[in-house]
Order: sequence, then C-alpha cells, then structure tokens
Amino acid sequence: MAEDPIEKIKLGRTKLAVSRICFGTSSLGDMPDTYGYGVDEERAQRTVRAIFDSPVNFLDTSRIYGFGRSEARIGEVIRERGGLPPGFVVSTKLDRDPETNRFDASQARRSLEASLKALGLDRVDILHLHDPEHADSLETTAGANGALPELFKMKEEGLATAVGLAAGPVDIMTPLLRDWDFDVLITHNRFTLTNRNAHSMIDFACARGIAVLNAAPYAGGVLAKGSGSYRRYVYQEASEEMLDPVRRVEAVCARHDVPPGAAALQFSMRDPRITSTVCGVSRPERVAQTLEWAGWQIPQALWDELESLSFSTEDPEATREYKAG
Repeated sequence: MAEDPIEKIKLGRTKLAVSRICFGTSSLGDMPDTYGYGVDEERAQRTVRAIFDSPVNFLDTSRIYGFGRSEARIGEVIRERGGLPPGFVVSTKLDRDPETNRFDASQARRSLEASLKALGLDRVDILHLHDPEHADSLETTAGANGALPELFKMKEEGLATAVGLAAGPVDIMTPLLRDWDFDVLITHNRFTLTNRNAHSMIDFACARGIAVLNAAPYAGGVLAKGSGSYRRYVYQEASEEMLDPVRRVEAVCARHDVPPGAAALQFSMRDPRITSTVCGVSRPERVAQTLEWAGWQIPQALWDELESLSFSTEDPEATREYKAG
C-alpha cells in the first residue's frame, strides 16, 4: 500500500488516535458455534500479548464474546503488564442479558460494570451499543429507560471517550444513526470483496461525521484461511453457492500471486471512508500475518480484475442461525 498501514489517524470527531488496523478478539473468548473451532486460555493470552507488542494500538472486544471470556483473558494480560501500553485504545460493548435478551438501562450498567472489572480498567475509550437487533424489544432498548440513552449518560459521566453502534442489519442501524449522535460505528461482514450491503450506510455515516470501523473483512475468516480448508462464510457452514464468490476472488488473486487475505484486508483499508479495519485474530501468528498482508504490494491490475467481479448487496447474514456467546 502507498500509505503506512499502521499510521495513527484521528477517530472521527474525537481526540482519539487509532491505527488503521484494529484487532478483533471475539474468537479469543472461545466461540466454536461462531467460528467452528475453539481457543483455549493460554493461546488467547499469547495472542493478546502479541497484539500489545505490535505497532497496532487498537483492540476491540465485547461483554458477550464467550460470555465474558474474551474480556477476562484480555484483562489478565493487562494486569500482568501493569496496565495498557501507552496510547493503546480499547473498544468494548454494552450487551443485553444473554438469558432474557432484556436490554434496558439497568442491564447496560451491569454490562459495563462487568466489562470494567474483567478488563481491570476504570473506563474505556470506546463503548458501543451491541446487537440491539437481538434484544427482546428494540423500542425498549432505545426508549427512555433503555440501554441506548444510558450509553450516552455513560459518556457524559466520563466512563467512555466515544460511543458507538455495533450491529448487523443495515435497516436497523441506519435509523439509529440518523436519530442519535454516535461518534463511531462498527459494521461487520457487510463491506467485503464479496458483499457491499453496508455501502450506502457507510456513505451516510461519513456525511454525519461518524467514524466507520469495518469489521470482518475476511467474510468471517474464509478469505483469510481459504475455501478449500475453511468451509464457512459469515459465521455459518457454507454451501457451494455461498463459496462461489470467494473462489472467484481466490482465482484472481492466484493469477497475481497475491494472498486473498491481503486483498481482502486492503480492500477495506484503501477505502478513504474507513477509519480502521477490525481484523479478528485467534492465534499470535495471525498478528504478524495481518501486518504483512497490510503492507503487501498489490498491483493495480489485480484491483481492476477484482472490481470486475460481481458482488452481493443483500444482507449476508440473513440465513445465519445466531447463537450468543
């Protein structure tokens, strides 16, 4: 890439400076229903150490990832090091009650308190409302006694520097982005080499001054691991039809001797609307590989070929059977 892939840039209207790569840590919570494999505590902690030792200064987690295991494992490494590396930015999320799906103000407070305890922090840099589409009632979540107004109270209280929305369906996210003054958003699986479902929402967010974090550039992992060995697409077992677009990308990349993971990552990073790209990592070696892919020299001819491929604009997770944790 022409630009430094690890340079720190301003996060929207905030004073935070984040690297153009953010490491996602959902898989470090051991979530085999989502990823098709498990991650034990020792491997997760080695991965967190590799993140903290890298030039990246940005990590994203959530209360519900592994029902708290992701945050707990990150927190253990923070404690062993005596705190976060200087200038490091932590993003986490408020989550609904996983048993009742209730997502009111009281649940939001419990979620944040549990997050801070697990991480060993007294505040976080970025705090998102997470997956309101899975709450028992979107109206309750956004209502006067809901988690959403409570999120903004938390910012006023100094418990978070910036507040955001991290959700799935664009038709749920867009009205919330229109009605509330978010600093940042996370979209996942919906702006990749094979899918552009979030394209218009990203335009809308940028026009509003909302920073965009684009997560899951590998479509849940398959563009990084390869369709031959990892037959999953956006967190679900993939049919041949679902894998066809991935294989077309792989064929183009093979002709140019470029790893599909590098093309998938840089597709997101080269878009000027994207502040940072959230890349999930499940082992320490993936941290170094991500940085290598971010700097991979990709010829314009490859981008031209990839641009000629068809892509979906439908919600890629419409058929996903969601399982919390």
